[in-house]
Amino acid sequence: MATDEPILSGVAGRYASALFELAQEEQQLEQVEQDLTTFQQLLDMSEDLRRLVRSPVFSSEEQLAAISAILDRVGIGGLAGNFLKVAAHNRRLFAVPEMIKAFHTMCARARGEVETDVVSAFPLKDEQMEELKEALKGSVGKNVKVRLKVDPKLLGGLIVKIGSRMIDSSLRTKLNSLKIRMKEVG
Repeated sequence: MATDEPILSGVAGRYASALFELAQEEQQLEQVEQDLTTFQQLLDMSEDLRRLVRSPVFSSEEQLAAISAILDRVGIGGLAGNFLKVAAHNRRLFAVPEMIKAFHTMCARARGEVETDVVSAFPLKDEQMEELKEALKGSVGKNVKVRLKVDPKLLGGLIVKIGSRMIDSSLRTKLNSLKIRMKEVG
């Protein structure tokens, strides 16, 4: 499956495409997407798990044993569990976060949605999130699924990524730009 989107090319894209096609055939897209989201949340919360996934020091047997134990503990099985075990067996765990992202992109595309990454300085209230979704929907012409991350270092404003486009209206970026312009003048 050749594509212009970098996220869907390479190892991550091939694995995600294979999983997507299999999950679609088995009518398990929703379950697989939910299981992969759960695994991504585990990765986001655990430095030890991230180290296991990224480090080449662990053998494929060690990674497979550890991943299998984790999946059993959190109840991830079926296609998603087997997928993660295959990635561990094939020494591709380092690419799993990109695989998950590519899979989510394929699912969103199948639903007629566009996935958007938004970083804000503080958690958005429900009404703010709805306003943001409506504004983005007006901009791209499709329903928008927002993945929100909070980064207090932004100070204020948002960073929005839709595909290869990025809109950075964060206060931190504006202050840095102002600082650069002031240096150029002085």
